[in-house]
Amino acid sequence: MIKTIVIPTDYIHEKIYLIRGNKVMLSHDLASLYEVPTKALIQAVKRNAERFPDDFMFQLSDAEFRSLRSQVVTLKIGRGRYPKYRPYAFTEQGVAMLSTVLSSDRAVQVSIAIIRVFVKLRQMALNQEQLSRRIDELERKYDGQFRVIFEAVRELIGSRPVPPKRRIGFRTNTGSDPNRA
Repeated sequence: MIKTIVIPTDYIHEKIYLIRGNKVMLSHDLASLYEVPTKALIQAVKRNAERFPDDFMFQLSDAEFRSLRSQVVTLKIGRGRYPKYRPYAFTEQGVAMLSTVLSSDRAVQVSIAIIRVFVKLRQMALNQEQLSRRIDELERKYDGQFRVIFEAVRELIGSRPVPPKRRIGFRTNTGSDPNRA
């Protein structure tokens, strides 16, 4: 019987970066989730290079690696504190392919969990895009109507001054009152 692995989606979500316009996970984060050494993960990928085209996986450039290191505050400077080599970035499809290359029960379950997070992110982006489009439609639709209302209000305000109203009630002091008849 296969033991079910529970990985919090928030943890996976934190490990997804936007690099070169792609949502990706880095090799050292994936190795940690798969519970294999990063070196072993990279070796498995290199042995099966034909399964990882450029749109599935790419290696970060020096500039991207420095930028990433400066953005991630938890990376510490010093010997043995950060990855020695530039990490590889895996897209959603690359993560799916990793489970076939690593061929362990854990790899399959972790890949499924990661892909579910990618799908949720895509759905959230789509929902946000749809909401944005709907707001734009409403703005275009009602902008003209509100403009007419605002112009009517301005016309009413500007056309004739509103006379001061006479105060209603009893007067208690006998001093001068501008509303006194």
